[in-house]
Amino acid sequence: MYHAIRKLAGPGCLQLPTPTLIARRSLFALHTRCYATAHLNLPKLDEKWRQRWTENRQRERPSLAAKPSTTSSNLEPDSQSPADHMYILSMFPYPSGTLHLGHLRVYTIADVVARYHTLRGRNVLLPMGWDAFGLPAENAAIERGVAPAEWTRANIARMKEQLELMNGSFDWSREFATCDPGFYKHTQKLFLLLRQFGLVTRQHAVVNWDPVDKTVLANEQVDSEGRSWRSGAKVEQRPLEQWFFRITEFKEALLRDLDELAKENRWPDRVLAMQKNWLGRTTGARYRFPLILHGQPQLGALEDLEIYTTRPETIFGAQFIAISSSSKLAKDLASFDPKVREYLETLEKSTEQNMQGYRIPYIQAHNPISRIGSEFPMQTEPLPVFIAPYVGGDYETGAVMGVPAHDARDFAFWQQNVPSGEIKYVITPNSTGHSTKMDGPYLESGYMTKLAGKYSGRSSDEVVESIVEQIRSETNLSELQTKWKLRDWLISRQRYWGTPIPIIHCGSCGPQAVPDDQLPVELPEVDFHWASGRAGNPLEFATDWVNTTCPKCHGTAKRDTDTMDTFVDSSWYYMRFADPRNEDHPVCEAAARTHLPVDVYIGGVEHAILHLLYARFFYKAIMGNLYPNIKADHDGVTETASHEPFKRLITQGMVHGKTYLDPDSGRFLKPDEVDMSNPSEPKIVGSEKCPIITYEKMSKSKHNGVDPTTFISKHGADATRAHILFQAPVAEVLNWDDNKIAGVSRWLRRVYDHVHALAATVQMTGDSSMPFDAKEYFARKKEDSIDMTKERTAQWDDSMTVWRTVQESIISVTAACEKVYALNTAVSTLMSLTNIIIDKPNASHVVKLAATTELVRLMAPIAPASAEECWSMLRPNEGMLFDEAALARWPKPDGSLPLLNFAYAKCTVAVNGKKRCVVDIPLAPIDLDENKLEAWITEQILQTPQAQEKLNTPENDIRKATKVFVMKGGKGVNYLLPKGSKI
Repeated sequence: MYHAIRKLAGPGCLQLPTPTLIARRSLFALHTRCYATAHLNLPKLDEKWRQRWTENRQRERPSLAAKPSTTSSNLEPDSQSPADHMYILSMFPYPSGTLHLGHLRVYTIADVVARYHTLRGRNVLLPMGWDAFGLPAENAAIERGVAPAEWTRANIARMKEQLELMNGSFDWSREFATCDPGFYKHTQKLFLLLRQFGLVTRQHAVVNWDPVDKTVLANEQVDSEGRSWRSGAKVEQRPLEQWFFRITEFKEALLRDLDELAKENRWPDRVLAMQKNWLGRTTGARYRFPLILHGQPQLGALEDLEIYTTRPETIFGAQFIAISSSSKLAKDLASFDPKVREYLETLEKSTEQNMQGYRIPYIQAHNPISRIGSEFPMQTEPLPVFIAPYVGGDYETGAVMGVPAHDARDFAFWQQNVPSGEIKYVITPNSTGHSTKMDGPYLESGYMTKLAGKYSGRSSDEVVESIVEQIRSETNLSELQTKWKLRDWLISRQRYWGTPIPIIHCGSCGPQAVPDDQLPVELPEVDFHWASGRAGNPLEFATDWVNTTCPKCHGTAKRDTDTMDTFVDSSWYYMRFADPRNEDHPVCEAAARTHLPVDVYIGGVEHAILHLLYARFFYKAIMGNLYPNIKADHDGVTETASHEPFKRLITQGMVHGKTYLDPDSGRFLKPDEVDMSNPSEPKIVGSEKCPIITYEKMSKSKHNGVDPTTFISKHGADATRAHILFQAPVAEVLNWDDNKIAGVSRWLRRVYDHVHALAATVQMTGDSSMPFDAKEYFARKKEDSIDMTKERTAQWDDSMTVWRTVQESIISVTAACEKVYALNTAVSTLMSLTNIIIDKPNASHVVKLAATTELVRLMAPIAPASAEECWSMLRPNEGMLFDEAALARWPKPDGSLPLLNFAYAKCTVAVNGKKRCVVDIPLAPIDLDENKLEAWITEQILQTPQAQEKLNTPENDIRKATKVFVMKGGKGVNYLLPKGSKI
């Protein structure tokens, strides 16, 4: 019977006799009910396909670890075609022992992007490794009396097990940990290479000392309150001899190349701004203010007071001079002036910041402008000089020129100390140059006021150099200067668990590099039971290791006992992934040409300054010197490399967990203290009180952490991945809610049930209906339907709707995967597409089968195991979706959209804002511009009976409308007719 029905009505038939149509639908519904009952176990599906992927990778790509190490790179045979490669990298984790949801989010994003490009036919590199050195491991080892290596290796094993549960496609053959001697051998080589380039120095310096972790910190590792980034201890200042990387040699390039990274939104604006602010390039001026002394001969002649300002153009608005309480001048005055001494003592005792200054009655200052002559007559009055608490002794010269009109602190100081004094605005937002009355300081750029004399009315930014140069040439009291906030990178650490600095100190020969054939300088074994009872660096007590011979004179010498800052490891690890088994070189030129720079780098915005700045320096210093002529040849475009390590940077938001607080005490409640029997209205156990619900950064103290392993084992990796992506845009904070995964799980089960049933009918009929040529199919069906009435058949309309949605979904999901930040929209688009395919029962079988196949391919990067299972049912003879030997699987628009725009839609027609009728018109072709669209829709409307009856009269022709407003998608049109028209 079935074959008789099929012979009469093929799967692509549009018009079937009613009994046949009913019979075929009934048969399909029967099989749907039978096969939809199959139970989908997502965790079991994960296990099945992880095993299959592993077996396939072992066949297609032998492990790099199994290859013998040579002096050349272990590269794939086709690696000399960089345009075919894509390097996707997530910031590698510190092996703390457990994977948290923040890890899971970043690695899910990275894997989705990698799988997408794999399906596009690219040779994708997605490696994984471990940022294994550092203070946390050493401190944990000391607390437990175990070796840091033992603690670290155990943590790596646990976290790797967790990572493998998330259905990631990481290339584990390239795995390494920074504590591997094979890795830090090359860290030591790079240190010595930078030393050869003159980029490493050892010098005495006052450094930041962490009294808790007992080590030196770089300036970048001390927060604005003077506390350690790691321990939180108040940092001390100590004079020590330390090793520095001369990052300041690259300051111009580090700033200049940010402009390249800003193009096409390659890096987020926020990160670029943070980098610029840390580099801190400012163009300012150093002014000298001559001092006038009235009496007080014991002071003798006073030298000019130097100040540095980043706003040289505000010199015309200077109203006072303020000096630091710790300046030499203030101390000299205190030696004989009891009032000054009393004021300084009051400041020392004060625990609160205030703006009460002390005006020095017998000293005044002359504005350098006043020395030019009659050109600026309003600048001749001498300025008062104050000792001010807000001026730091370590800021530039320890003195500032007070400009209340254009500096917030100067304004506050002036208001308190000279409350009745006028404020002189030298810059105004008014382009006429006339001063505008304001209630506070004006801090922006603008236009110079009449106080600036001949510069009045000109842009404040444009006159800076002219003002400074005029003062310099006529008085020699100014100098234009460029300053940077950036300082050289202090890399010495007085701790054990890090890369040993490969230097030997000889009393006769001085510091000597460890010979290349003696690298790596490995860490000695230390008894941490013993070390836990002693303060200081354990390496200093490893005498057998410390005592050695000088490589130059062969006399007695000692090894350097400092280790390198762990940021050194993370500043170049991405290079090593390109060539991980090369014993002689950190990365060879062939590997660098193939894989570097990283195409897409994904990680947290918290690394926007330290890690990214150091990585940019390292890449410029190493690649620029080793391979200066290397060119970037990715995406088929060859360009001279700017020596930036990461072509594109994606920063994901944090994951916050749901917290419950007691409304009375504000205490964070544990999970067992909250009654969740009614999830929509939780109650505190033992009471009727409702807890306060907030989302906070996950932590043990807030009892809001989620174990990814437990969650995945319950819901499956695919559902977890889709849930992570769906809940928030990539860049935004994700408020984690376990309950919301139910919707994602339902979607995956709905797809599976539909595919299961559809595959069963295909197997019974032996009809795969593939490949599907949509352009030929719909063009032929359009010709067949010429004589059909405008009330199209249900099958025709549903088929058009389904395939149009498929084409739109391909465009949308592709764009989301390219942009990355919009991956949440990819999930919602796939859910909508699923609904359309399933909820359009009249669509032809061939269209549904083709549409479902495209759905499976589109969902593959997000839910790979589910997609593989569905693909194996639909295409059992075509291998796996993620088979490296297979052709590219990612769907592309097939050009059929213009043919699909002949489906009809309701259009509401209004004239002068009043609804006149609703008509059925074809959907507009997508290639029409705005003007042509108005004319096209008008003609379609006028062809309808409703419009011909109500609108198309000689007196009132809508084609004469003065304005036409078309709603998006042509769902409505409003015509504005000239006055006098009668409708």
